[in-house]
Amino acid sequence: MFSKLYNKCLKLASHKSANLYLSIVSFAESSFFPIPPDLMIVPMAIAKNENYLKIFLNATIFSVLGGLFGYLIGFAFVDLGMNVVEFYGYEEKVNNLKLSLSQGSGMYAWLGILFLAGFTPLPFKVFTITSGLIGFNIFTFIMTCLIARSLRFFLV
Repeated sequence: MFSKLYNKCLKLASHKSANLYLSIVSFAESSFFPIPPDLMIVPMAIAKNENYLKIFLNATIFSVLGGLFGYLIGFAFVDLGMNVVEFYGYEEKVNNLKLSLSQGSGMYAWLGILFLAGFTPLPFKVFTITSGLIGFNIFTFIMTCLIARSLRFFLV
């Protein structure tokens, strides 16, 4: 199943509406989709070298918006958010994190984890949903996602 999605994303990168598809993939990957937008960014940047900044900004903005949607899933739809977290095997870690944050510790640890998740190939959606589940500060969440995703996509 994932190989079909992978190949479809690569094909979309050369489509005339590639920027629209990149927006959709970037948004979806941050909240529920398993394939990262990097698969489209690299071929698009090579094919449209002069538009690299536009490609980078597009991926970053829609990834952060998708992250906000993931946050909303965790915050407003706790059961749905926990189903996604359980699927990736992080239920116990999320419960431990909630406990440490409620006791006043763990905020800086979560900030670092969220940054790493946004910057590396970790399943970012798990961390955006978890941020909503634990009620992480929304402003800090947005700024962390913006910095991490900007660095990731710019360095791709």
